[in-house]
Amino acid sequence: MRLTKLGHSCVRLQKDDRTLVIDPGVLTPEGDALAGADAVLITHEHFDHYQAERLRQALTDDPRLTVYTCRAVAGDLDDLGDRVRTVGDGDSLTIAGFDVAVAGQKHEVVHPDVPPVENIGFLIDGEVFHPGDAFTVLEAPTLLVPGQAPWMKAPEMIEYLRAVAPRRAYAVHDGLLNDFGLGLLDNQLKGESEHQKAEFRRLQRGESVELAP
Repeated sequence: MRLTKLGHSCVRLQKDDRTLVIDPGVLTPEGDALAGADAVLITHEHFDHYQAERLRQALTDDPRLTVYTCRAVAGDLDDLGDRVRTVGDGDSLTIAGFDVAVAGQKHEVVHPDVPPVENIGFLIDGEVFHPGDAFTVLEAPTLLVPGQAPWMKAPEMIEYLRAVAPRRAYAVHDGLLNDFGLGLLDNQLKGESEHQKAEFRRLQRGESVELAP
């Protein structure tokens, strides 16, 4: 399976000429992020993960394309019928030849006065886990770890890496960082990589890796 990092929290997963795209939001500038995708997975409703107009246009352009997401996003797209399918914590299904397990329920706390929205994560082929905006702990050889957000502190990223203890972790959710912030994130990942004797790093936009068992 090939993993390609796009802008912010968006990734493409490719296997046997099939493609999944996860979380193409406003902070994903690549115009071809959804090109050739068989399905799109959306973790939650926030703009940096979900852009309704972009998704609607992609569904119009490609009649094969389907969307799997949480209740709030599915409700926003309910006029599209069964091309948008609601999934939740504990669901297991096959999407475009990939085995997908859904895990997680709520977004991390953004503000003490604002209840967290629904957030689901996706474990693909038992290999790579995209948690969305949550620190959902499960067994995953490859973790797409949030690198920076208004709702998290750097020690929480480290604690999450230690709780999951993956063989590989690649940072996502980095679209708000300038060059200085990206350099700091790189150093934090490098230090924890050495501590756990695992591969933790940030992929450049457009960079791909092959995920071998």
